[in-house]
Amino acid sequence: MAFLFSTGSKAQLATCHPDLQLLFNEVIKYFDCIVIEGHRGEAAQNAAYNKGNSKLRYPHGKHNAIPSMAADVAPFNQATKKINWSQTNDFYYFAGYVLAIAIQLYNTGRMKHRVRYGGDWDMNNNIHDQTFMDLVHFELVV
Repeated sequence: MAFLFSTGSKAQLATCHPDLQLLFNEVIKYFDCIVIEGHRGEAAQNAAYNKGNSKLRYPHGKHNAIPSMAADVAPFNQATKKINWSQTNDFYYFAGYVLAIAIQLYNTGRMKHRVRYGGDWDMNNNIHDQTFMDLVHFELVV
């Protein structure tokens, strides 16, 4: 089954680096998801920091670049028509899918950057050693 991005997801994804656009346009073909945020301006970045949703103030976040070097993307539940924030296993499952596609795109030369996931910041494939969890965050490693 192929899925499609909403107008809002398309608009957010359009603010992202071409590698992230390629990645999530591939992911959406197989896994329904929603792009929550791409580029984040000063007010939004500092608000995310103040809420504890980011460890960085503006302009130090990957979301602050133009184009954005990060995207917040979540699995979308077709049955409930929303993001099930309490189902963390859904986010890990989705991340595995995204990261597998990212590796394939990188290894075939279609993407120029590797991807880091906000549930495994040190990229050691161990989600249990993290101190800050951002399960919707995907960023390009530069």
